[in-house]
Amino acid sequence: MNIFINNKSGQPIYEQIYSQIKSSIVSGELKDDELLPSIRNLAKDLHISVITTKRAYDELEREGFVYTVAGKGCFVAGRNTEMIREENLRRIESHIQSISELAEICGLDKKDIIEMFEILMEEE
Repeated sequence: MNIFINNKSGQPIYEQIYSQIKSSIVSGELKDDELLPSIRNLAKDLHISVITTKRAYDELEREGFVYTVAGKGCFVAGRNTEMIREENLRRIESHIQSISELAEICGLDKKDIIEMFEILMEEE
């Protein structure tokens, strides 16, 4: 698992860690019950505070993406298909919002966007 920290980003470091691990879980890159790096090791590898890493892991656990076993570490939680579906729906909605904003700038209407979508779907 590779995590990249962008110090020039306006996003807090713990959120960058959280979102990258979450994305890896949702995509299936990280498998159920896979052991994540220890909080200390990840902090050391990223040259950040243990508190920052712990905050990211705590948020992942709070949302049900990981679970902790005392003395053993933090593991990827079993994939809750409904939770993953909801996460993907949120991502789709975000993309649709961006498309809507770009379409307005370009002077495209709903019909134009649907036509573009249908063409793309036919190509797949």
